[in-house]
Amino acid sequence: MFTFDFFILFSGLGLAALSVYLFMSAVFTNNADAEALAWASGNEPVKSKNGLINMSRPLVHNFTLQHALRIKSPGYRKKVQRRLLTSGLSQELNEDEYIGLQILWGVMIPIALFIVNFALQMGLPVWMIGAIAVFGMLFPGIYAGSQRGQRYTAVVVDLPFFIDLMALSTEAGLDFMGSLSRIIEKADDGVLADEIRIVLKDLKLGSSRREALTRLADRLDIPEITSFVAVVRDAEETGAPISQVLKDQSIQMRLERFVRAEKAGAKASQAMLIPLMFLILPAVFIMVFSPVVLSFFYGGK
Repeated sequence: MFTFDFFILFSGLGLAALSVYLFMSAVFTNNADAEALAWASGNEPVKSKNGLINMSRPLVHNFTLQHALRIKSPGYRKKVQRRLLTSGLSQELNEDEYIGLQILWGVMIPIALFIVNFALQMGLPVWMIGAIAVFGMLFPGIYAGSQRGQRYTAVVVDLPFFIDLMALSTEAGLDFMGSLSRIIEKADDGVLADEIRIVLKDLKLGSSRREALTRLADRLDIPEITSFVAVVRDAEETGAPISQVLKDQSIQMRLERFVRAEKAGAKASQAMLIPLMFLILPAVFIMVFSPVVLSFFYGGK
């Protein structure tokens, strides 16, 4: 008679056979992952700021990268490329490593953990293994999203100051790109400064100003940068004085930042209502009305 124990047994054997197959295919596969790791600069990828990615990279290269190469969906790969570009991770990860991380932590490690749990009777609940699988599939996206949020904050804080300096430089007689070069020479390292250095590098390699600025907007994918690039391109096409355009843009950026600060303050005050209603007010009511209630029931004794 087929019971749940037999189902667990056959499931464990099947997963064990699958893990053996994946291990053997990883060991005896050809070096197809060399093309996947061919970076534009010809160098090794930059060490990631995330320790889990650095720890996982050898496992990805040895066991999951060849499986990531088999995922040919153009839409999904384009989405991954866009996510890596806008989060500033294109030098740390490429799309194949990103997918390899998802396969490693979302499929292989949960399967291996399930087999070990079954073989050694460790007693781990199945929901915990499922939670690890879900986290593994989402982990690269969560990391990319956090990096994109940090980049957004850094750029929005620095952008008005950069635009003010560019306006002063253009009023002093420098052209637009000359003002960028002068500012970058004195600027500290940061997300916006690094991106402007890339713009200047693109210009030195022969790209037009329009193309370099468009790629800047694509890399950051921030509304403020997109608006800034559009205004600069319009000024270039119409022949408007760039210094006045930059001044107006700086004023607009500061106004938008002030509006965002007001919205954040309003949200914070609304968020305070929950602890106020469920934690602070009940404590106040207990302190104020408990003597009255006690005197009512016990007659002041």
